[in-house]
Amino acid sequence: MRFSFNKQRGISLIEVLVTLVLISIALLGSASLQVLSKRSNYESAQRTVAAQLANDLLARMRGNRGALDGYLPEFTLGGTTLEVPAADCTDDAVSCTGDDVAAYELWQWEQQLAGVMEEGTGGLLEPTVCLDGPVGGDAGVYQVAIAWRGGTEHLNPEINDCGSDSDLYGDNNEFRHVLVMQTFIDSN
Repeated sequence: MRFSFNKQRGISLIEVLVTLVLISIALLGSASLQVLSKRSNYESAQRTVAAQLANDLLARMRGNRGALDGYLPEFTLGGTTLEVPAADCTDDAVSCTGDDVAAYELWQWEQQLAGVMEEGTGGLLEPTVCLDGPVGGDAGVYQVAIAWRGGTEHLNPEINDCGSDSDLYGDNNEFRHVLVMQTFIDSN
């Protein structure tokens, strides 16, 4: 009795197709993970910029305690709403008061917020800044809230309404990202 075994030679077309489908699924998953990673990195970079800007403004305010009221404009900041101050307080030949320094630093800070002073990197997208503190520049808690347009939808808890009425962040503010930082500053 002879047994005849058919030996398989090569691979079948079905095996090739199954392999191609599996590789395609793996590559698509890898690509979507890469896109998600880039998006998360961008959001993280924007939050880092907002935190650095908020810290910078609070440090400027602490350095000019005698003119704290000059840092609290009557309107919301964003983009480049402030005009160039008359006194350039970076020039040693110009004599500046505390209020002049506050006006110049606030203008300079808003330029950084909009990315005007950065080369090729830019600032936050559609920034809105709300500053709050004691009336008259007295000692107390000062708050900087920075809102910007994020790249992804975000459920924004109502921690702060900065920029919520600006129509910059989607129909329901779904793209509004907010960072709030506050500190106590003594007026002396």
